[in-house]
Amino acid sequence: MSGRQSLTGRAGEALMRGAIVVLRGVAQLDYRWLVRLGNAIGIVLYWLAAPRRRVARINLAMCFPHWTDRERERVARAHFCAFTRSFLDRFILWYGPRERIETLCRLEHIEHFLAPVRAGRPVIVLAPHFVGIDAGGIRLMLEYAGLASMYARQKSAVLNEAMTQGRSRFQGTMFLRNEGLRPAVRWLRDGGAFYFLPDMDLGGRDALFVPFFGVPAATVTSAARLAKLTGAVVVPLVTRLTDSGYVACFHPPWHDYPGDDLEMATRHMNAFIEACVLEMPEQYLWTHRRFKTRPAGEPSPYDRR
Repeated sequence: MSGRQSLTGRAGEALMRGAIVVLRGVAQLDYRWLVRLGNAIGIVLYWLAAPRRRVARINLAMCFPHWTDRERERVARAHFCAFTRSFLDRFILWYGPRERIETLCRLEHIEHFLAPVRAGRPVIVLAPHFVGIDAGGIRLMLEYAGLASMYARQKSAVLNEAMTQGRSRFQGTMFLRNEGLRPAVRWLRDGGAFYFLPDMDLGGRDALFVPFFGVPAATVTSAARLAKLTGAVVVPLVTRLTDSGYVACFHPPWHDYPGDDLEMATRHMNAFIEACVLEMPEQYLWTHRRFKTRPAGEPSPYDRR
């Protein structure tokens, strides 16, 4: 690394530290003001973040071709507002007192999770990529200390430290994604619970092309394979952003999952996520390039033409 690159890197990390200090202060606002601020910044980012806006528009057009342009545009704008609100809320989740987090995020139907735990079964908490994913995971850690999750290392060391410490400060355990599934397998075999995010395009490795809103999507088979290897029960947890915070709702366990057909199990997972998306389409992570990995010979829809 050259001296100039090193200096630029140090300056960037210093700016990140300053931004985190500011955002920790902003997070102390009354929540009604935080909602208004998040919505306002979200509208600004919708117009400024052109590459991500383009990805969201492409995803929505592929998944909902029957919608009008106006409907898709409304959902895209609302998504930027919801995502920005959830980003500001992370500084409550990462630094705020336990009591405020309990007020911010309500857990519903936790008996679906506790029943297999009390029976001595390992549990995969299946958490699709809605904007409230951090809120649901951290709120669950307040109730259950034996929860682990997986994360991708951030480019900024300062942000990476803030994120990992924030997500694990209530006795949670974090595994690096590039370590693969072995740590998760060991954790589950020891009787723990694993908070698993199953619906990102991570490439063709260990993935099958199964439909997501009718579009072939490279979908990791990890949830089904982990359940098969460890005997874990899959219990979905879907977190919804509301005007006053979050509601993290457990769904009934998937009995006899994954069975003997890996493709059918993966299709079942995508169908479940689709149903959840239809309930709150603006809260799904449309800015992720969900369809970047394509079947052989098919170009990426995100390539500029």
